[in-house]
Amino acid sequence: MTHSADSSRHDARRLARHYSRFRVGERILLTGHSHQAWPDVAFDAQMQAWKDAAEFVDGKWDLAAAIADEVRAGYRRLLDDPDGHIALGQNTHELVTRFLSALPLRERPRVVTTDGEFHTVRRQLARLREEGLEVVQAGATGSVPAPGAIAQAVIDALDDRTAAVVMSSVLYRNGLIVEGLDEVAKACEHVGANLLVDAYHSINVVPFSVSGMGLERAFVVGGGYKYCQFGEGVCFLRIPADCSLRPILTGWFSEFGELADNPTGGRVAYGDGPHRFAGSTYDPVGHYRARAVLRFFRSERLNPLLLRAVSQAQLARLTEGIDALDLDPTALSWNRDLPLERRGGFLALDALAAGELAARLRSRDVFCDHRGTVLRFGPAPYVTDAQLDEAVGLLGEAVGRP
Repeated sequence: MTHSADSSRHDARRLARHYSRFRVGERILLTGHSHQAWPDVAFDAQMQAWKDAAEFVDGKWDLAAAIADEVRAGYRRLLDDPDGHIALGQNTHELVTRFLSALPLRERPRVVTTDGEFHTVRRQLARLREEGLEVVQAGATGSVPAPGAIAQAVIDALDDRTAAVVMSSVLYRNGLIVEGLDEVAKACEHVGANLLVDAYHSINVVPFSVSGMGLERAFVVGGGYKYCQFGEGVCFLRIPADCSLRPILTGWFSEFGELADNPTGGRVAYGDGPHRFAGSTYDPVGHYRARAVLRFFRSERLNPLLLRAVSQAQLARLTEGIDALDLDPTALSWNRDLPLERRGGFLALDALAAGELAARLRSRDVFCDHRGTVLRFGPAPYVTDAQLDEAVGLLGEAVGRP
């Protein structure tokens, strides 16, 4: 098995020592696409948040503001967007709904999306459709589309009534990397529509570059619950530099900006940059964790390029091991027509009994999850090759192999 030089210098066993509270050496955590373990430094940071609140009382918010700025800088690095404006939120739903509330939907009552979006977008747009919004689902995400096919389907659905396109960079259900986002961005600019890219399943596992992907004028949403190892409450919305949209759903933190010196009368004013999409009072504990984890990743040189190489090597090992089991394909299979380089950070396995298999594996201390008939294996940088091999063997037993 041949892998890149980057992945070969990675020592998962050594790294695992930094995740003792999650006991990553005692159980096999293949939930990397959903909930990665947090390094021990995150525990210390969470305790520090409590201590700061006790010591400084209301004065803690000055500390919290500085920590939030460091988290924003971390997201800018992960997005390869050094000058980007980053609004922070507790979850992507509050950020996506602020974005939707800012759209000129009276004049342009149409939103284009795909049929493979995460529930945050799927459910909210479905509800808005019930209230009269025209929502168009483009794409062919149920199969293995040709490179750029989903992007082209979205482009073909655009017209001058379209207020926005909302689509993912990696599909949450099967891990497919959506190619051609640069072309979607150009098409959106041509018709005057806004583009929102959900990059949650890209950040810190599939290198993402705002400038390299031609997304300077796009909005990008994501968070730290998955591959960043931040835990809950640390999501972001990347905002184009010249954005002048006025969200209807707006929090009083937006009045911290210089535009809001007199918020008591007249037209509602918005702060500059990230303040335009700001919310209100939040729990800063997640930001404490995020800052500590960002520093930890930098000290361990766990950058997106290395993490991608490690992830691809792990997925290759899993697929080779599963193929060697020679299982009945009606019981469990994976789509070999989708090459690893077109996949994000997890392996989607087709199994009618996916839920039952996940439960059997959990009883053997192998943690994974399922969506319908899809069993998902998501390795992480602290998972060793020996653990991957053990998980494959236990999968064979769960399926019913002698």
